[in-house]
Amino acid sequence: MAEIFLACGLCVVLVVDLFVSDRNRDLTFSLALIVLIGTAWISWTTGHAGQVLTFGGSFVSDPLAQLLKIFSIAAVFVSFLYSRDYLKQRNIFKGEYYVLGLFALLGIMVMISAYSMMTMYLGLEMMSLALYAMIAFDRESPVSGEAAMKYFILGAIASGTLLYGISFIYGVTGSLQIGEISAALTAGAMNETSLLIGLAFVLVGIAFKFGAVPFHMWLPDVYHGAPTSVTLFVGTAPKLAAIALAVRILVEALGSVGHLWEPMLLVLAVLSLAVGNIVAIAQTNIKRMLAYSTIGHVGFILLGFVAGSHAGVEAALFYTIVYILMAAGAFGMVILMSSNGHDADRLDDFRGLGRRSPWFAAMMLLLMVSMIGVPPLAGFYAKWWVLTALVNSGHVWPAVVAVLFSVIGAFYYLRVIRLMYFDDAEGEAGAPVAGGWLMRTVLSANALGVLALGILPGGLLEMCARALSG
Repeated sequence: MAEIFLACGLCVVLVVDLFVSDRNRDLTFSLALIVLIGTAWISWTTGHAGQVLTFGGSFVSDPLAQLLKIFSIAAVFVSFLYSRDYLKQRNIFKGEYYVLGLFALLGIMVMISAYSMMTMYLGLEMMSLALYAMIAFDRESPVSGEAAMKYFILGAIASGTLLYGISFIYGVTGSLQIGEISAALTAGAMNETSLLIGLAFVLVGIAFKFGAVPFHMWLPDVYHGAPTSVTLFVGTAPKLAAIALAVRILVEALGSVGHLWEPMLLVLAVLSLAVGNIVAIAQTNIKRMLAYSTIGHVGFILLGFVAGSHAGVEAALFYTIVYILMAAGAFGMVILMSSNGHDADRLDDFRGLGRRSPWFAAMMLLLMVSMIGVPPLAGFYAKWWVLTALVNSGHVWPAVVAVLFSVIGAFYYLRVIRLMYFDDAEGEAGAPVAGGWLMRTVLSANALGVLALGILPGGLLEMCARALSG
């Protein structure tokens, strides 16, 4: 029902927008938010305590799907709120932005509830096609068009690779449904070489959607080239689709052959930690810095799966949700700093923020310190539980490597803090921070939520545990 309501709602938004003038475009914005609220309410009230399959076993309703859908809708809702003033100031406040965002959310929700490889691929393509258009949304910007083309070409290759891997797994197991694949692999007696080839290709597809090294080349260019409002969207909700993809395929379908894919995933995780945290140090553009930061965080998420335990997957899910909250706040701060019409995407634009706006400098401080992993913020517990799961499962050296690169990564986050509090602003960077009251309120709540979740992390961790045990 949630997906049906969302599909009908986005069609209504599209049709209504045809008859709305640019002056009254707020109606499209309001309708999009109403559709999101309705979708969230249906997702919340129609969830199941156990696992319920429909459409011939290709679509599942379970606690994991409900949890990820609620957070996906919340991420899209917040990104729409943050983007409104930004789009208006650049004369790209168009209804297509909201229609494409809702369409991408529909693909994300289909991926989350997919219990067949083909349903999962359908959701993936639905999401990706909307994202390609969103990245090229500012038609006057050649940089956005270039970023969209790169993402489109590399995304098409990754989708084809994933599909090729799925065909191998189908050939080995004789099924595309997650439950039947798991049963066939548990029974054994199959061609291990073909299975390894299929696993390798599937992992490439999963790693691309996460932005893991060496399949990360699209991520910095897309984050930098897309309008900041689109970067915010791309950097949040789709990550929840990626974690759903990983859980459904690696844990639920291929869990019995974890000894085959865990070493591959370990290499991807360590490379992501190394490249993400080291290359981020050299960046002068905060969107590119946050892009490489994302790659480093993806390394931590993948290490949760490498642990090979229920606690590891639980920690990876918790980490993903916490990262979405931190990323939304960080990109929201970039949008807020750009509220005077000047894109504040350089690190130097944050110079002197502590004197110009002490409150929002404090909010950015909370977000940066949380990304480092300092208690009592949510980022600390996210990293702590991944490391705990690794050590408890006997993976001590990956845990040590993760801590080492976390220490290295602290440098570029501390640099942002130094610029805000110890450097003086120059030129346009010295302009006062603008932004509407709604965005300021939501952004403050976003940053304070990172602190609240760090002080009381048990509730979210329990939700993650229930979602995976259901």
